[in-house]
Amino acid sequence: MKSYEVLYIIKANAADEAKEAIVEKFSTLVTSLNGTVDTVDKWGMKKFAYPINYMNEGYYVLMAFTAEETVPAEISRQMRITDDVIRHMITVR
Repeated sequence: MKSYEVLYIIKANAADEAKEAIVEKFSTLVTSLNGTVDTVDKWGMKKFAYPINYMNEGYYVLMAFTAEETVPAEISRQMRITDDVIRHMITVR
């Protein structure tokens, strides 16, 4: 198993409950794929350096997890089909 980090940005206009639900969704996804979530660090609202899809700010979340090598591909796939996730990046730590 390897250690990974995923940084993702949630739309700023999403409700607080929706933001928490998205964070919980991806934490649960990791654990359901036999991984472990090490930390979830909610950075909060940040301004973008340039507009993304006509938006100027977003809610940043950094999640560190340990999982098999196939799990990041599934997380990335799930994030691409979630409407409230603007951008994401997964790296090996």
